Amino acid sequence: MTNPRYVERDGHRTWLKWHRGRRRASDPAFTGKRLIEAMRLGASVEVDLVVHADHGCAILHDLQLDRETTGSGLVARARASELRQLYLRGADGRPIPDRVMLLEDLCALLAHDLPHPDGLLQLDFKQDAAALDPQTIAGFAASIGPLAPHMIVSGGDAEAVELLAAATPGLRRGYDPCYGASLAKLRSSGDFGRFTADALATAPRADFIYLSYEIVLEADQAGFDMIAACQAEGHRVDAWTISAVNPTTLSQVNRLLALKVDQITTDDPEGLAMALTI
Repeated sequence: MTNPRYVERDGHRTWLKWHRGRRRASDPAFTGKRLIEAMRLGASVEVDLVVHADHGCAILHDLQLDRETTGSGLVARARASELRQLYLRGADGRPIPDRVMLLEDLCALLAHDLPHPDGLLQLDFKQDAAALDPQTIAGFAASIGPLAPHMIVSGGDAEAVELLAAATPGLRRGYDPCYGASLAKLRSSGDFGRFTADALATAPRADFIYLSYEIVLEADQAGFDMIAACQAEGHRVDAWTISAVNPTTLSQVNRLLALKVDQITTDDPEGLAMALTI
């Protein structure tokens, strides 16, 4: 059976992270079934978090409800009780039987059937520190509780990541510098070394540095190994996101594997693992 958790190449293991809880390209995002399956299996899996009106976190990517759910308007204005009544939408935009989950809902499911020791759930916070208040931070920590060793909190705002991690003993940290002005500046300057150094200085306690795979490969072509630079400072590297499996992306993935990336984010971990073993 194809292993949808990791691939091994030249003695190095690279984990295949289930982006938004997808095992296969056809899967809808953020369903409890797949998230529990991933953690039971011992996979690396990711969900996104957005703050709602009751100072908790919804497992959603967008700040607006319209595209991902049967609701409408801002997540920030929706109460917890309202969110739990909404259904998720599949890739075709049609509602599916699965409802929107809050962070505490997912944690309750995980606590009922403890994850495999290798299971790692990435909580990708989609906002900055301004969206966090003491009640939200306390609720985040309380929801995770003893499950913290199985989780890592990440985001593009290092301050927000630190606030959440500092309140949650045992929770690992991750940082993604490939957003907004910093990424645009990098594409303009081509100074991959400075970009990497700045990212590591911004988040010195990060276990994972999350980098756009396209940026990693652009740097590689320019003669700079971003992965090795991060690993030399004690950080692991996740390259995101391989959306589809085709000859072009397979060539790119093989180069990432040659560079010994620690993790690859993909919407089709099962399909990618299968293609790499053929």
